[in-house]
Amino acid sequence: MSFFLLNIMKFSSTLLASAFLAACVCAAQAAPNARPDAKPEGNGAQFCVFDPIGSGETHRAMQDYALAMLKKGHVVQLKTYVDERVAVEDFRTGQCDGVMATGLRTRPYVPFSAALDSVGASTIVRNGKVDLKASYEVVRQFVNVISSPKALDFIVAGPYELAGIAPLGAVYPFVNDRNIDTLEKAAGKRVAAMDYDKAEAQLIQRVGAKPVAADISNFSTMFNNGLVDVIMAPAMVYKPLELYKGIGTKGGVARFPVVILTGQAIIRSARFAKSFGQDSRDYFASQYDTALNIVVKGDREIPEKLWIDSTPRDNERYVLLMRQGRVLMAEKGFYDKKGLKLIKKIRCSIHPEASECTELTENW
Repeated sequence: MSFFLLNIMKFSSTLLASAFLAACVCAAQAAPNARPDAKPEGNGAQFCVFDPIGSGETHRAMQDYALAMLKKGHVVQLKTYVDERVAVEDFRTGQCDGVMATGLRTRPYVPFSAALDSVGASTIVRNGKVDLKASYEVVRQFVNVISSPKALDFIVAGPYELAGIAPLGAVYPFVNDRNIDTLEKAAGKRVAAMDYDKAEAQLIQRVGAKPVAADISNFSTMFNNGLVDVIMAPAMVYKPLELYKGIGTKGGVARFPVVILTGQAIIRSARFAKSFGQDSRDYFASQYDTALNIVVKGDREIPEKLWIDSTPRDNERYVLLMRQGRVLMAEKGFYDKKGLKLIKKIRCSIHPEASECTELTENW
């Protein structure tokens, strides 16, 4: 499957939003059995969480998070939003003191950590084959590094601070026609583009495809009803969003992770106890395997017959295309250079034989 998508670097907005339709971290009110000596952070700080589903394993996971924070002496009020845009906007305007949202939405607040959600940043191809396990290891090591107290200078940006990262899984191109397998064949195809990302539409147009304005509430419906030819999504939303309707009898799913998505918790530091950020990051890091198990299970939900595999030569080519895309986006200010530099070091520690490890790219 040739990823004209790899040249459409800002498709990540669609990817990130779609992931939360099945892997959002759901909010719960502060535990009613709070310790009598525990006080609300910063005189009642509120943590807003994007949650379009509102129940399930992720809901229970966030309840566990609230209890874990409570044991550390932190009590926060958590509020659920079904619209990610509103949740982040309320955080921006000060109505929320913390927010849990996709990496693309939180990028303006802590760009360094959001670099993890850059196109191809975590993808490792070894001997022409996608090494998904190694790719997830890139994410794990990044989470471990930024969770260290020594990384504070990188994950604090002005009044904002990263409070944790949760993996949401690899994102794949879903197409309604398996013949969309080269850059040239993307010309004229309709691609869902999140309406809040102005750069995305421009990049789609660069490859001759047609951006179609969409949002988190309708992009899957547009695909299922044939209004767009391509969307990007994690495997775990295949069943919940009934994407098999859009795939039909001619489509498929390209087995190449364009990006590995994350949910990122961002706080306004002054509104929380000094120790809250580190306690929160430690907890998220400790739950990485639990979250990843849910993600991996999602990959198994897609029938084997629907997967579209690339040739070893093309896999290597796609990695190069994505790297070129990251550099371009970084130079334009979309991606954080320091974050990308760290991620490259991690990739090369896992796969030192990669050609990029002897090159100067992403070494700003």
